[in-house]
Amino acid sequence: MPRPRLIFRTGRRSSFYHCLSRVVDRRFVFGAHERDVFRKILRQVEAFSGVRVTTWTILSNHFHLLLEVPPRPEEAPGDREILERCRALYSRDQMIEIEWEFGEARRAGADVLQEFREKYLRRMWDLSEFMKTLKQKFTRWFNRKHGRVGTLWESRFTSVVVEGSWGSLFKVAAYIDLNAVRAGMVAEPQDYRWCGYAEALGGDRRARKGLSAALADLKSGVTWREVAPRYRKILFGIGEATGERAGIAAEEVARVWESGGRLTLSQLLRCRVRHFSAGLAIGSAEFIERVFLAKREAFGARRTSGARRLGAGVGDLCSARELRVDAIRPPSSPAIDRP
Repeated sequence: MPRPRLIFRTGRRSSFYHCLSRVVDRRFVFGAHERDVFRKILRQVEAFSGVRVTTWTILSNHFHLLLEVPPRPEEAPGDREILERCRALYSRDQMIEIEWEFGEARRAGADVLQEFREKYLRRMWDLSEFMKTLKQKFTRWFNRKHGRVGTLWESRFTSVVVEGSWGSLFKVAAYIDLNAVRAGMVAEPQDYRWCGYAEALGGDRRARKGLSAALADLKSGVTWREVAPRYRKILFGIGEATGERAGIAAEEVARVWESGGRLTLSQLLRCRVRHFSAGLAIGSAEFIERVFLAKREAFGARRTSGARRLGAGVGDLCSARELRVDAIRPPSSPAIDRP
């Protein structure tokens, strides 16, 4: 029998939860492609729901999430914002139908329109709805991909409410980001790219924002540049190997603390290695802008500039692709349907 889930409301403040779900029979079914798709869907559901991902990891047969669930705003979003949130989650064909339904509801009158809005609003700022949408959407993709039917997960999910304080949040975040190290899969947490910490080091702004909020004791205005060394020291301190469990070598922990938690240039470049094989162009901002103008038709219509910084610590090096999104496609091809 699964453990009960605790949904804890904190009035007008955010609530935090550590959530876990395992594959049915705990089978090892997630390869690299499946984990990449899970990450993509996770960020789609985050953009739709308003529930914020502090950090996350997915392994071979289960995943962990640290989620911030804000209260529903007193003033409900308007139709334009609801539709914008839906575009993060649904395909173009689905959005055509949703926009048509919105129009029909609007013509039917205020009561019908409000009921239609609530169909989407009740799925936002809600932990259970977030997890339901995430797991169902990934299951549909996984079953199509692998020609299977039926449930993928052994139960709905388990959750632990976490105090929204720096002292509690950083420990849970570190536990999640250290999972692959503890499992003996990698030597250091940045080497496992399917976790929030590695995603942040790779340049993803959402991952950096989530960890920065947790590690800044919920104060606004703290940057990833300030947070990153602090969190690296925390990770390595908590993740040091012991006689009972795998972890980070004591010598490496000492080096990280002596360096103030800052990565070397080689470590930073290793975290961004995908840019060197899939970044389309690498170089100075000026060089990337020349490439962008020369090959303007290969970029999405919304792009107004070419250069995308690889991040702090590697100087002014830029890429033509921001690899957390599908930045370019052949100009004549339709947008790729979301999984």
